[in-house]
Amino acid sequence: LFAGLTVATAIPAAVVSMGVLRMLGGGTILENNIVQTGASAGSSIAAGVIFTIPALVILGYWDDFRYSWVLVIAGLGGLLGVLFSVPLRRTMIVEDPLPFPEGKAAAEVLKAGDNPGPGLKLLALSSLIGALIKASAASGMRMIPDSWAVSGFFGNGKVLAYLGTGLSPALLGVGYIVGLNVGIVVLSGAIISWHIAIPIFNAFYLDSDPALAATVAGLDAADTAFAIWNAKIRFLGVGAMLIGGVWTLFALRKSLASGIKSGFAAARKGSGHVIAETERDLPMKWMLVALVLFVIPLGLLYQAIVGQWSVSIPMTIIMIVAGFLFVSVSAYLAGLVGSSNNPVSGITIATILFASLVLVLLLGRDSPIGAVAAIMIGAVVCCAAAVGGDNLQDLKAGYLVGATPWKQQLMLAIGAFSCALIMAPMLNLLAAAYGIGAPTAEFPNSLAAPQATLMASVAKGMFGGELPWIMIAIGAGVGGITIAIDEWLKARQSTFRVPVLAAAIGIYLPLELMVPIFLGGFLSYLVERAHKLKKGDGDERDRIHRPGTLFSAGLITGEALMGIAIAVPIVLSERADVLALPDGWHFGKWVGLAVLTLVGWLLYRSGARDAGTS
Repeated sequence: LFAGLTVATAIPAAVVSMGVLRMLGGGTILENNIVQTGASAGSSIAAGVIFTIPALVILGYWDDFRYSWVLVIAGLGGLLGVLFSVPLRRTMIVEDPLPFPEGKAAAEVLKAGDNPGPGLKLLALSSLIGALIKASAASGMRMIPDSWAVSGFFGNGKVLAYLGTGLSPALLGVGYIVGLNVGIVVLSGAIISWHIAIPIFNAFYLDSDPALAATVAGLDAADTAFAIWNAKIRFLGVGAMLIGGVWTLFALRKSLASGIKSGFAAARKGSGHVIAETERDLPMKWMLVALVLFVIPLGLLYQAIVGQWSVSIPMTIIMIVAGFLFVSVSAYLAGLVGSSNNPVSGITIATILFASLVLVLLLGRDSPIGAVAAIMIGAVVCCAAAVGGDNLQDLKAGYLVGATPWKQQLMLAIGAFSCALIMAPMLNLLAAAYGIGAPTAEFPNSLAAPQATLMASVAKGMFGGELPWIMIAIGAGVGGITIAIDEWLKARQSTFRVPVLAAAIGIYLPLELMVPIFLGGFLSYLVERAHKLKKGDGDERDRIHRPGTLFSAGLITGEALMGIAIAVPIVLSERADVLALPDGWHFGKWVGLAVLTLVGWLLYRSGARDAGTS
């Protein structure tokens, strides 16, 4: 609500679990994994709620957060996320595995804690490095910034140039784990937005949008670039996600159908059919019963809003279809770049757009409840998508440590619903203490809730306002071209591929997030070159990358833990700069860039050294 960000808690939960269970005299690797799975659901539900539900207050539909409504939306949305993601496990983790960087990092943390040795020392060292840099960054002591950038106007202000990178060691670690291929694709998407679309819009189309032109008047080049990206260009990514989501689901249709069929086959064969514990998902018949039980209350909630069965039933159908589609998209994106970088807000915008198009036909553009109804659909899908991506991340960790999938899936459902029980009281407490939305006389420093404000704007834009439909259409076209290129590469049996959703996430998110992911992927490539790795040698690749993966896992772990620690004094003091040191201790962006360079060198050295001791 304060900064528009959440912290993925899978790895911090694993670390805390190991510490607490060890003090209690227990703590096997599978026990820690199951605790980590349940606890990590909290951040997913929190993201799904804070990205959408405050929009109902911002729109003026609610004065406060109603407990039963929030519980139904968040709790049942989270449970649907678990159900919809179960058939994806075999496809995305076993048969055609994706990297799932945070799941892989969590597994390395669990393994290192279970078998103390050189790996644990490397993990501890890199965790300390990640934590110290996070504490020194802009959200903590402000000794170094979170990003490095250079920008400027040329040609009487018509030519806008921006170049920058985030300085997060965790993103460097994510890039190392996902590899160079994904790194190149996400960076290419960012280049489309920041080095092509934004300069073109600034040079030729800014004057045609008087409101945006007035907003950027007097801003420097960097702020102008971000304003144009936020108002217009990021919708290219939304269009690419829409076409990419449909295509990805189509491409996975056979694997998904196979997973569902195998689930029904196992149910028909009953207990006489032996399935390995590490391959047991929740029974398909239970899932179908649960799906019906979860959908009915949501349908009744929609009926309470619109008061017309002819509208509430289509709303429920849209929610189910969009839920399964975007849980699949969220899981795929989490597999590519991790839950922390998963553009759940972009997925939700796509849902609200899709739902609004149908609701406009059913209710008309002048409907006073159309925007609210669209937000209600988007909120359920957002919770489902966030939990679905997290579920696959946890299942990846479980797969690597030998856990039982159905136990993890059940634990995640319990964790998601448990978190939903406390969301409304927490939101009401924060609203009473700080206010939510635009600043007012009573709350001049209110919590901005940037994603929820964006959702409210999109929903209002569909009912009586305007949306950048041209940008969305162009983004869909870019997605279509990307799909065609990837299919051509596939036909040529190329080892380099261009996943459309990876390109879409690069288009949608800031450039500064994509650059360190690319740099981390490039470091992993250099490590393979140092070891003279032969193409297609998967076992050897895993062996040589284990030290680097451990170091990357530590960077992610340290930054995540310190991020949570920093949040406590900020919330208690109501000041974002409570930990900031005096001005003499602020060292500037070049020092930050030097620190990231040093971390990159350490990451490379950890991977390039003799991997035999790992």
